[in-house]
Amino acid sequence: MENPDPAFRRRLLLEALIVLAAPAPAQTAWLEKHGVVTDEIALDFDHAFRMAERLVEEGLLSSGALPDLRMIDSIFDEMTRDESSDQWTTAALISDVGWAQARGLAQQVLAGEGVETSVLPDICVIR
Repeated sequence: MENPDPAFRRRLLLEALIVLAAPAPAQTAWLEKHGVVTDEIALDFDHAFRMAERLVEEGLLSSGALPDLRMIDSIFDEMTRDESSDQWTTAALISDVGWAQARGLAQQVLAGEGVETSVLPDICVIR
């Protein structure tokens, strides 16, 4: 498959970050609206994160964003390795330290990129 348009790839990353950066109640409402589970937030980030270095190379993302993006990826990797499934519940969005750290890092990246974060993006779920 041909690589998608760079602007499209950038939008995918930024939209994943917008959802991740949102306050927990907004994330919960977004999950309910789209009928998906909590780990979808991390999965969307993971898919988009794989394109981050290329976006930097193409001049569509600042290189300063990479350390924060890598840290988010590390946080989610650690959460995945944890035996506790409690981190993947909607309640964890409010109380879990990993989610709070990832949220703060996503907010930093978006602020550095000058991205408006007040409206969470819609997604198309194929079932």
